[in-house]
Amino acid sequence: MWKRLRADTPWAADLMALADADVRRVTAVATTAAQDTTLSRSSAAHAGRAALVSLPGFRKGDALASAVLTAAAPGRMAIYDRRAHSALHTLGITLSHAPGCYSRYSEAIGQLLAAAPAPVRDWTPRAMDTALYWLNHPTNTPTSA
Repeated sequence: MWKRLRADTPWAADLMALADADVRRVTAVATTAAQDTTLSRSSAAHAGRAALVSLPGFRKGDALASAVLTAAAPGRMAIYDRRAHSALHTLGITLSHAPGCYSRYSEAIGQLLAAAPAPVRDWTPRAMDTALYWLNHPTNTPTSA
């Protein structure tokens, strides 16, 4: 519930009511997918995201799921949020909100890293998502005097 200001929503109560073993079973599948280096980053993101969809709170949106997958594979996955999505648009990378967004986002992160000059190309996907987050952050917007 760390990412939510309120943990008293219906989905949070439903998630907390699940047996620990059931949550561990689902997150184990997601973790295995995220860590599977035989899969492309995009395919790993897709498989991990798909594994989490059965849990309450993970059916819609990619922010919370991406945080779980990034915790499972911090050197491979990236956290998705609306600011990072917006920053991609600023960079000329269009990313649809259609299903599969996290997989496409992960692919875009990989492409940015591959095309970046040294030392940026050696960043983790998590470092790149953090840079994207700050790119369009209100504190980076010039104000007129």
